[in-house]
Amino acid sequence: MGKQRSSQRKNAAILDSDDTDSVSSSSTVRSDYVMGSAVEEVQLDKESVLDQSLDALYEKRGSTREKALADIIETFNSSLPHEFVEKKFATLLHQCLNSIKRGSAKEIALAAHAIGLLALTAGSGEKAKEILEESIFPISEALKSCSEVSKMSSLLEGLAVIAFVGGNEPEESEKCMQIMWQVVHPKLGANVCVLSFSFCIVVATKPSPGIITAVVSAWSFLLTTVDGRTLDAKSWQESFSYFSTLLEKDDRSVRIAAGEALALVYEIGNLEKFCHSSVNGGIISLDGTHIQGLRSKVLNQVRGLSAEAGGKGSAKKGLNHQRNTFRDILEFLEDGDTPETTVKIGGESLTTTNWSQLIQLNFLKRFLGGGFVTHMQENEFLHEVFDFTPKKKLLSGGVRGSATDKGRNAGHFALGEE
Repeated sequence: MGKQRSSQRKNAAILDSDDTDSVSSSSTVRSDYVMGSAVEEVQLDKESVLDQSLDALYEKRGSTREKALADIIETFNSSLPHEFVEKKFATLLHQCLNSIKRGSAKEIALAAHAIGLLALTAGSGEKAKEILEESIFPISEALKSCSEVSKMSSLLEGLAVIAFVGGNEPEESEKCMQIMWQVVHPKLGANVCVLSFSFCIVVATKPSPGIITAVVSAWSFLLTTVDGRTLDAKSWQESFSYFSTLLEKDDRSVRIAAGEALALVYEIGNLEKFCHSSVNGGIISLDGTHIQGLRSKVLNQVRGLSAEAGGKGSAKKGLNHQRNTFRDILEFLEDGDTPETTVKIGGESLTTTNWSQLIQLNFLKRFLGGGFVTHMQENEFLHEVFDFTPKKKLLSGGVRGSATDKGRNAGHFALGEE
């Protein structure tokens, strides 16, 4: 309104008063037209970049394909090109899968990330389902072929995201979790994978801490989508036991990922409830004494890590983060208090109130990087996942649902403040 009045005052200084309204009105229309044209030009420019990048994925030179994939990722991070996805998602998907099959480690990492972004932009539905079905085998094959950390991490993250979006049935998510689990634990049986699938991925070398962290993080992210009641008690116990061993590792990132996974397993599965399960119910009863002993061991490990004075890991990097994380885990295991975290996005608050939501939020923040705020403001799929309505939608009449408060305030940080 202030701009319009200013425009009217300027026009009145030049023209007769009788002409002021008509000039002001035409000026406003012209301004709106110019603004609309600018938006359209930006959209057309981004579509042009995507079209050119898609064409470049057919080139023989690997560096050309890598540059094209990087441009595609940047465009998908800065906007949600729904029209492009609607018309050409299958072509982009298959070219990215070709890059995963034949490319360098860098090209494979970029292609896996691009497929994850494609799934997030498409949202739940037939496209995301097709992306998942077409991608599982090429990604699982690529995970067998090398132990390079950035490549493996991107493949695991990409697989996690496409399963998160496109896995409508529990079996689909669980199949992907099996693939992830066997990367770091190929010799253990299917029960440890918390799955019913029996195939294994053969890993020639011992996985590095970076790969272990990536596997545990991706596996935990998908576990947030699985109903704990459908999984057998022995699986819960063995996964709990394995993550307990990771708490003894020297690498701090491994310990933090394992601690969060333990908290999530307990939140979803609650081991104690299996102590009284019966074979008739389709679940094998477990020794309650053994479970209590395992839980006591984990509590002692978590308590120690929550107060660690240093020494483990590289220098003091991440020490405060580790302490804070394990304090939250300790309070959860002892008292049932879950951490509550609030993120400010464009003037509106997004709050998580349990471990599942927190793990989903942190994983997607890492995956999207600089595109997190854009996607949280524009991506309808993520709005549903987090029960989040951006401020601009609230102002236009949108209604935001309410989340159940189960925890305490563990932290507050801001992103994309207006």
